Amino acid sequence: MHEITTLEALEALYRPAPVAASTVKVTDHITPHYAALIEASPFVALATVAPEGLDCSPRGDLPGFVRIADRKTLMLPDRRGNNRIDSLRNIVRDPRVALLFLIPGSGTTFRVNGRAVLSADPDLLTSFAVDGKPPRTVMVVTVEEAYFQCARAIVRSGLWKPESQVAAASLPTPGAMLAAVTAGEVGGESYDKEWPERAAKTMW
Repeated sequence: MHEITTLEALEALYRPAPVAASTVKVTDHITPHYAALIEASPFVALATVAPEGLDCSPRGDLPGFVRIADRKTLMLPDRRGNNRIDSLRNIVRDPRVALLFLIPGSGTTFRVNGRAVLSADPDLLTSFAVDGKPPRTVMVVTVEEAYFQCARAIVRSGLWKPESQVAAASLPTPGAMLAAVTAGEVGGESYDKEWPERAAKTMW
C-alpha cells in the first residue's frame, strides 16, 4: 500500500491544477442560477460532524423543499423519520454541515457548505406544514460556500438511466436485514409486509 501522507504528494498526483471553471464557480451565497437548482431538487444528502465522527443522511421531500430564505440562508424541514436524530444531535454540538442536492434527470449536482442551527419556532414550523403536519424542527443553514458539481459522476454511474435501475426484489429487504442482525428478534417478513401501510401513515 502506497499511503499518501502529505498534501504535496497528493497534489503531485493531480496535475495539472484545476482550470478556472472549477474554482470561480464557488460563491459565498445563493445566486439566481443556484437557486433554480435548489428549487428543482427533491433530494439532499446531508453531512454532519461530531466528536464521534461523521454522518451522512438522506433528506427527501417535494421539489424545492429546501427554502431559500435569503441569498445567505437556507431552511430545511426535518420530516418524520426513525427518531435516531443522528444529524440533529451532531448539529447541536457542531454546526458544520454540507449539503449535496440531486435533481432527477440532470447530471448537474449542487453543493453547499455552511453552518446550521435548529429552530423549533412555532410559526416557522407551521410554515413548513404538509397535510397539516409541521416538522418538529427546521434546520437553518448559513451558506459559506455554494457551487455546482460537474456531471461526470452521474454520467459514469448511469444513475438516471432506466437500464441502471436495480430490481428491488434482487436486494435484501429491511425486514431480512433486521432479522439477520438481531437473530430474528426484530424484523422479518411481517416487518416488510407492514411497512408500506406504516410509512403511508407517517410520511409527514
